[in-house]
This record gives sequence, structure tokens and C-alpha cells, in this order.
Amino acid sequence: MTSAAFDLAAIGAGLSFAAALPDVAAALDVDHAVVVSAPPGTGKTTLVPPLLASRVPGRVIVTQPRRVAARAAARRLAQLDGSTLGERVGFTVRGERSVGPSTRIEFVTAGVLLRRLLDDPGLDGVDAVIIDEVHERALETDLLIGLLSEVRLLRDDLTLVAMSATLDAARIAGVIGTDERPAAVVEHAVPAFPLTERWAPSPGPRLDERGVSWEFLDHVARTTVSAARDLTRDDPTADVLVFAPGAREVAEIARRVRDADGSYDVRELHGQLPAAAQDAVIRGRRASDPPRIIVTTSLAESSLTVPGVRLVVDSCLARQPQRDAARGMTGLVTTAAPRSSCVQRAGRATRQGPGIVVRCVDERTYAAAPARPAPEIAVADLTDAALLLACWGAPGGAGLRLIDPPPADSLADALTVLGALGAIDDEGRATVEGRDLARIPTDPRLARALRDGSPLVGAALAADVVALLSGDVRIADADAAQALVALRSGRTPDARWRTDADRLRRLVPATPGVRSGLDGTGLVIALAFPERIAQRVERTADGATFLLASGTRAGMRGPLAASEWIAVADVTRAAGRAAAGSGAIIRAAAALSEAQMERAAQHLMTDRVEAAFTNGRVQARRERRIGAILRASVPVRASADEGRDAVRRALQRDGLGVFAWSEAADTLRRRLSLVRRELGDPWPDVSDAGLLATLDAWLGPELDALAAGTPAARIDLAPPLRRLLPWPEASRLDALVPERLEVPSGSRVRIGYPDADDTSARPVVAVKLQECFGWAETPRLVDDHVPVLFHLLSPAGRPLAVTDDLASFWSGPYAQVRAEMRGRYPKHPWPEDPWSAAPTRHTKNRTPR
Repeated sequence: MTSAAFDLAAIGAGLSFAAALPDVAAALDVDHAVVVSAPPGTGKTTLVPPLLASRVPGRVIVTQPRRVAARAAARRLAQLDGSTLGERVGFTVRGERSVGPSTRIEFVTAGVLLRRLLDDPGLDGVDAVIIDEVHERALETDLLIGLLSEVRLLRDDLTLVAMSATLDAARIAGVIGTDERPAAVVEHAVPAFPLTERWAPSPGPRLDERGVSWEFLDHVARTTVSAARDLTRDDPTADVLVFAPGAREVAEIARRVRDADGSYDVRELHGQLPAAAQDAVIRGRRASDPPRIIVTTSLAESSLTVPGVRLVVDSCLARQPQRDAARGMTGLVTTAAPRSSCVQRAGRATRQGPGIVVRCVDERTYAAAPARPAPEIAVADLTDAALLLACWGAPGGAGLRLIDPPPADSLADALTVLGALGAIDDEGRATVEGRDLARIPTDPRLARALRDGSPLVGAALAADVVALLSGDVRIADADAAQALVALRSGRTPDARWRTDADRLRRLVPATPGVRSGLDGTGLVIALAFPERIAQRVERTADGATFLLASGTRAGMRGPLAASEWIAVADVTRAAGRAAAGSGAIIRAAAALSEAQMERAAQHLMTDRVEAAFTNGRVQARRERRIGAILRASVPVRASADEGRDAVRRALQRDGLGVFAWSEAADTLRRRLSLVRRELGDPWPDVSDAGLLATLDAWLGPELDALAAGTPAARIDLAPPLRRLLPWPEASRLDALVPERLEVPSGSRVRIGYPDADDTSARPVVAVKLQECFGWAETPRLVDDHVPVLFHLLSPAGRPLAVTDDLASFWSGPYAQVRAEMRGRYPKHPWPEDPWSAAPTRHTKNRTPR
């Protein structure tokens, strides 16, 4: 049987996509790159692989974004083919493999194929690759498209097919094709069965400080039971599919449904279940079995087909990766599910006939959700991806045809991590160390912890911890060590964790005689994430706040909050009481001894003098730190260089306002600024920016004095400013911008010069109107460039007029001013003819005649 061709007619019986196979074959006759778009459940994942197997002599690889989907697709195709799984059709996922020498079609996860490409860039023996579920925009799928597009430049015989339920076909065709000829697109549409939409909004909030609220979970369970009873009363063969954001919510809703109505076969479906339990759900049920209510994560959204479903209850929530650049955190957060995902979920009810979707929100909330999910490359931690690209020889994705390039800031953070691990060189290329880490199928930081932690705590514990952190196990009370106790004892059964831990242990040398116990858990975590070593800084009523070496403050509840030091494996943004006012909450950690902390964080330890210019003087302390965590601090005297640097930093941060500007210094600066504005060089730039850029040129001796401890209040800035005066031009300063202006009354009035950073204001003379009688020509400063602006004042010193044209004022507006003021100030002269009146600063009785 192994040499026979696949019987496409038999395999495709009852599958609508069978009608599209001739179009796919015709497209492959023209080109080796094709995009296939068809709704979920039409049979594209089942039919396209054997079609390709009938056209190429080598193996056909089909990628899936999830392990359960890869296993299910392989098992389904083998069943339809009538062969044993692992013969003609097989699968390979992390920790599990069922293939043989005669396997023609192999289903794999995208991560498996990525690491296979690193070992065999030419994919020897593989003649076709199908990338399924492209629309999910999983990071590993995006990377595969980029790498395989490059492989096809070297292997023009390699067939590449991208498949999706819904995708931007033209865009994907342009990426997997060439600039001259995009890939062909085959679209298959089927008439949709009618879908009835219902709305069941919760009376309370969906989310609270801990995540999904208990009240909302109760509501989803009640809605599910009520809708299921209505459906199965008329159609006992129908099943119900309930979508929840994560495994915890799946378990809670399933428990509530079982408690409410025991007549249903309530099943859970998520990535943490053993493979056998997942497969049992996907196989469906016998007609004699009770109706099923299957509570699932997004696992069943598009990559899996669950038979018999006629009703979908949707929480309209999703768990998605989200990066917090400010805190250096990336984690899964619960958010409103994108509307495109909700449409995919609802479509599960109409695969075999008319269906119903009940959305546990109102229509306005649904409409406000994002239209589609963000590509994972835009929001996820890119450390693993960056290492893979470096090993491929395309640091940062340079030169690859990617659907979206990695964000520059996320990529820079990832490269910083890889550089600290020694995984890349200064050019971003993978080192020998980096290639070794890339061969361990987990995050590079965890790979380093496995390798470096094994000699310290034993290979068994190191592998157990890394498998725990790599998987989806829920860690109660954020205590990773206690989670390991539960896993090892079987109280928390998780076959995948045990399989992954065993596989990881085989990747490092055995460590006979090394025994650490669970107290080594924190050390392994700290080796992976040294920047997340944390010290308790505050106790609260029900928890504590910790300061991480990275500078982030995060809250924690539970027994572990009593620890002085912890190593944090997972920290995420949060709100409410759980975050202890920090804006972040610790989801997984382990206690850490001080010796373990110092061993893991040696490269973060500093012992230096920190000088600061605060409250007007230099102060210094000798500080020992682990990243942002202060271990010890004692006052010391700053050296001259340390003091000068502290003053410079303060000036750059706070500006020149740290000084108390004397009137003489401020006036000199304003005068110089006006000359500079009008005449330019060689007159100095005395704006804030100009002075800060030339500190040593004008403030050198004062910087030394400040560094030695002189308070800023005792520094007079007038002498330093005079150092900036250009010679011989400086001799003209008083002529260009005099400090005072003599007015006709004989008074010498101070000139108000504009602020040094004002580029348009003019010098102002505020003088009593009577002191300027008969003055026709407005004075001009700076070689006649700038007319003085007069503020003519009343005898009480209040402004009466503002003018830079005295002649026009006396001939016009003065008459109106005289009419209004002569009665108010009768003791002062208000002549009808100001041209002939004697200027005076006195009253009429003292005015010279």
C-alpha cells in the first residue's frame, strides 16, 4: 500500500474543496508557488497535501500553528487514506513523532520546520511545503514564509503553497512569489448555511484585576446551559462549542456547566490537555452518546474542525501576546477578541447546516473590538526569532521577503538580550554559542538556563524548570517550585510537561552527584532572566511589592510574597489591588537565596560612586547595586571629575534655572542676546541651548567650584558671561546695548531687554509721558537696527500708550490721552502743545518755566 498513489476521489468524498483541486493543479502547472484561500471545514488541509504528493517524488511537509492541529490533521488523512498513522502520513511535533521511511506527507508545527531548516537549509528529500493557517499571522509562520521564499531562490523545484481560511491573498502572493510574478491565487467559496446571531451581554464586567471575572464566567456558563437546552430539545444530535480565552477559563466554565446540568458530556479542549484527550474531542461522538458541550480556547477557531457543532457560545475574549516596551515585559493578556476571530468562531456552527452563535456581549461592545488581530511579529518577544534569523544568516530579517518587518524597538531589545547571552557578535551574526542555544527547542534565555543550570542544580531539576516555563502549565500563587511539586507528584497531571522535561534533560550532559532540591528552582529562573531578580521593597496587607533588577516594580500575593529575594519568570501589566500600586503583577517566580542571586547576577553588579547635583550642591554616595536594586549606600566625597559630571548632568536635565541669576548677570545675558540676534558672529549665543553646549568655555572655573562643594547660590554668573565677550568687539557693547537710556527730562531710565530665548521681542523703556515732551526721534539700538519700544506711563506709573514712533504719538493719540488724564492728574502738566512743553519728572509747581 505504501507505494500506491493517494486516492483523491475517496479522500475528498463529501468535501467541498474537492471541486477546487483542478484549479490548484492548473496553478501548479504554471508555477511552484500558490496561495489557496478557502473557508474552514471545506477540506483544503485534507486534500491539498495528497494532491502535491501525487505531483512530486519527495516528501510533502505541511505546517500547522499548533501541535494538536498537526496530530489531528495527520490522523484524519491517514484514516481517509486507509493507512496506518506513521506510514504514508505522519506527524512531528515537539516531543512526539510518528513518521517512517515511507512517509510521503508529514504534518509538523511551524517551529519544528524552522529548526529543521537550520540543520538542513536545502530541505533535502522534501519537494513541497504547505504553510497552513497563514491568516493567524503566528510569528513562526511569518518567519517560515520568509525563509522558504529564500530557499526557493536556490531550489526552483521546491513547491510552496500558503493556505488560509481568510487572508489577504494578493499580499501573500506577492511575498511567496517574485517581484516579477506573484504566486497564483486559488480561491474556493462555498454557500454558507444560515447563521442566527444572538446577544447575551453580561450584567457585570468581563474583566477585573485578576483577569476574567468570576461573575462573567458564571454568566457564560448559564448562557451555555440555557442555549444548549433550547437546541438539543429539538436536535439531540447537535453539539455546542464554547470559546474562552485560556485554559483556566475553559476549566472554570466547564465545571460550572457540569454542576448546572449533568445530562451533557462536557469536554475541555486546549493545549495543556494530553494528546489522547484532545484527539477524543476532535473525533466526534456516536449517535447514542449524550450531546456534547465542548469548552475550548482559540484552538478550535480555525485550525481544528470539531464535528457536530450547531451552536457556538462566544465569550468574545482572547488571550494575545502584548509587549510593554517601557517595562521590558512581554506576556499574554486577555483582551477583546478581534471581530475576524469571532466570525471564524461563529462559522464553526454552520459547517454542516444552519447554526446559532450566542455572543456574551452587546452589539456596541462587539463593534468596538479590533477588526482583526495584530500580527504576532508586531507584539511578541522577538528574542527566539532574532536568534533564528541570525543563525540563518539574515540578522534582523535583512534581505528576507517577510509579510511585515520586525518592529525596530522590539528587535533592538531582542538583540540586546542575545548579545548579553553571547549568542551574536557585534555584527549581529550567530556565534558558536548562539548556534548551540538555537538547537535547544525553547527560548534562548531558557536554553542558557538549562545548559548553565544543570551543573549547579542537576540536569533533572533544570529540565523540569525549563519545561515548566516553556509550557502552558498554570502556576498557582505564582510559586514555580510548588508547581513542580504538584507536577512531579501527579497532583497536577500534565503528560506534555513530563515529555518535554525528559526531552530537555537528554539535551544536556548528565550530572551525577549534583543534588539541589527544589531550592534550585529560583537559580534556574535567575540564570534565564537575571534582569528579573527582585527584592521585596514593601509589604502590603495581602502581598508585597518587589523591585526587579530591570527597574520595574511589581506586586505579588501568596506565600512567596514573604521572600526577601525572588527570581521572576513571568511578570505582566495589571491593574487594581493585585498589582500593589505598581502597574505590574508577578505571575510566576521562585524564592532565591542571596548567594544564588549573586551567582546569577554577577554581570549586573556594580560598585561605584554616584554623584548628583541636588538642592544646589554636589552630593555623592558610594552605591552597590544589582541593576536597579540598591544593596548599600554610604556618603563619600566626590572627585573633581565626578562632581563636574554631576553638575553637567543636572544642567542638561534641569537647565540653567539651577542657578540664582543676579540682576547684573540676567541683564548682561539679555543685552548679549539682542546683539547676537541682530549682528550674529562673533557675538556669543547665550540662549539656554547655546550656553549648555559651551559650558567649559564660559563656566569652567565655576564648574570646578561647584564640584568641590560650593553651593550654586554663591555662584555669580555675570563674570562667567563676560568671558564670552568677543574682543575687540566687546569694547562696543555699551554703545550697542546700553544699560540705560537718557530721556529729555534728564532721567537715565533702565532699558528692559527681552529674554535671551525670545527671538522677536524688542527692548522696552518704561518712562513717564511728561519726561518725553518734545522728543520726536525714537532712539534705535544695535547700530540703529532696533527701535526702542516706549511704554509711556501715567504719573501713577500705569501704561498710557505703547509706541515706537514718538513723533506720530505727539501728533495724534496724545490729544486723546490728554483729554482723559488731565482731570485725573491735575497737578501734572498736560500741555495742549507737547512739542513746546518742557520735559519734566515733576508736578506743575516744580516744572521749570
